[in-house]
Amino acid sequence: MDEPKRDIPQRTFEFARRVVKLCMALDQTSGTSRTLANQLLRSATAIGANVEEGQASQSRADFTAKYYIACKEARETHYWLRLLAASEIVPESRLTELIDKCN
Repeated sequence: MDEPKRDIPQRTFEFARRVVKLCMALDQTSGTSRTLANQLLRSATAIGANVEEGQASQSRADFTAKYYIACKEARETHYWLRLLAASEIVPESRLTELIDKCN
């Protein structure tokens, strides 16, 4: 069963927490892994940040705009996760659940 929509702020926070942990592990190596981790970290944490901002929106239009940005950041995050898997930097099995949550 899908989680209720009202849980989106908590779900995006938990998603960001998990990505932070992944990026901390990737940051232990230099080069490409670290660069991709930085990109992933920025986009993944922006999802929840925009959802949080949307919770305090001043109008329906403001709320919609913040959630739209969060959706765009989720698409970008999805890209970085897929790239990490396709490049064999992180085993796909480790990223499958994050990729699913990102969708």
